[in-house]
This record gives sequence, structure tokens and C-alpha cells, in this order.
Amino acid sequence: MSREIQEAFPGIKGFNRRGLYRMKKFYETYKDNEIVTPLVTQISWTNHLLIMSGCKTDEEREFYIRLCIKENYSKRQLERQLDSGYYERYMLSKEILLPESVKKLGENPFLDSYVMEFLDLPNEFHENDLRKALIRNMKDFILELGKDFTFIDEEYKVQVGGDDFRIDLLFYHRGLQCLVAIELKIGKFKPEYISKF
Repeated sequence: MSREIQEAFPGIKGFNRRGLYRMKKFYETYKDNEIVTPLVTQISWTNHLLIMSGCKTDEEREFYIRLCIKENYSKRQLERQLDSGYYERYMLSKEILLPESVKKLGENPFLDSYVMEFLDLPNEFHENDLRKALIRNMKDFILELGKDFTFIDEEYKVQVGGDDFRIDLLFYHRGLQCLVAIELKIGKFKPEYISKF
């Protein structure tokens, strides 16, 4: 079939054996899915190929298609989310109890875990090194957090009860319409971290 198409339409691209196989797989994957069918035209063919090869279930494919539409992901951004298991982390985070203001958003903007492989830090590093690496890689960091986060400042100075404190990273979340303070800590989580800025 590929040969016949090439002969009938010389110079046409994408209709080689591999291209035709992918088109067939695309059709078979989505033909009976009434939820996803209207969405498939809203993302690029390249992103569809990544989703089809990287997802195991219809729910996972739908999740990534909707995420691509909402966040307008490039191939590289989608690849990163697929490789870091964003779907699994998101599904695990949905199970935690949320405050009322977060429930109104319809989804939890915070994950239980974040993947920061893009920081390229040595095995031994300090909190200051982590903060500087996050600042240098802010675009990837915000992609990992979620695009509703807007970076405000690092080491943001606040005064509480006459004492000065510094917030490692300060963000604004557009959906929640509130500030989000991130305190960076190295090592295993300790309960007293909750009460600190």
C-alpha cells in the first residue's frame, strides 16, 4: 500500500510503511472512545505518537491528551511528563484530603512527589545549591509544579512578630489565588518542617 501511494502521489510524506502502521494504530486506539474522539484533533501528531507508545490504558491516554490541550505541551514537555510518571504521581496525590479552597479547583495542584532530574546536582549538595539550581532551571521547575504557578522571588523576606525570616521560594498560584511558600530541606522529612516557613 505504501508503494502504491508513493507512486500515485510522488513526494508525499508520511505514507511509508511505519507511517501507515502508526495511522492504523491511531485509528484502532481511538475509534470506539467517545470521550477522547473529539479531543484528538487538538494536539499534534507527534504528541499522539508519544501518548500511544507511552500509555497503557485509555484513562492514562485521555489524561495526557487533556494535559497537552490544557498546558499546550511541546513534544519535549510531554516527553518529560511521560518519563517522570506524572500520571501515576497525579493519581496518587488525588487521594489525600484537600482543603475546601483546593477542592473548588476540581483537581489537586500539589503532588506528593516531584521529579527534579533536570537539576543535575552532585550526590552531595546543600539547600543553597538546590535553591540556586531551581532558579537556574525555573522553566523546567514550573513545568514540574504546574503552569498555574508564577514565580515571585527567592529568599523572600517576611517579618513575623518582630523577627525576620526568609522564604526560600515564593510563588503565586493563579487557580487558588494565593501565595505558595516553598521551604527547601535536604534529607528525610521531619514533622517540625511543617511549622517552618
